[in-house]
Amino acid sequence: MRTSYIIALGANRRHPRHGAPQHVVAAAIERLAPRARSRISVTPPLGPSRRRYANAAILIESMLSPPDLLAKIKTIEHDFGRRGRGQRWSARVLDLDIILWSGGAWEDASLTIPHYAFRTRRFVLAPLCEIVPHWRDPISHLSVRHLLTRLDRKQLSP
Repeated sequence: MRTSYIIALGANRRHPRHGAPQHVVAAAIERLAPRARSRISVTPPLGPSRRRYANAAILIESMLSPPDLLAKIKTIEHDFGRRGRGQRWSARVLDLDIILWSGGAWEDASLTIPHYAFRTRRFVLAPLCEIVPHWRDPISHLSVRHLLTRLDRKQLSP
């Protein structure tokens, strides 16, 4: 059975073959062969990194289970030069995260879907809103568009 997954992509280090982070994200998108893709946007860093990030989101279809898809995207990260997990929020050649899937919520020792922090990250919600605005968070039951609107309102409040 084919399952739909939303993957967030981010990069903020150059790659020897692909070049700037925007090109790294574009190359990873091509490798994952999405059904839909957002624009690639450049956003300020989160945490201690000083480098700006290139971010995007894609919708893919796969026969893989969530753990098997996680293994596949970790292999892609490794192929792009990512080594180990390193410092949280540090510079990285490529970061791929499963944000949502059509199966609702999933949790095991190595993976939690929906992604634990996606509701608080505009750099994830804005690209998601471009491709799947009506998808619902299986925990809050709010649509991606509603989550983005709520986050934007919260950030505008004094």
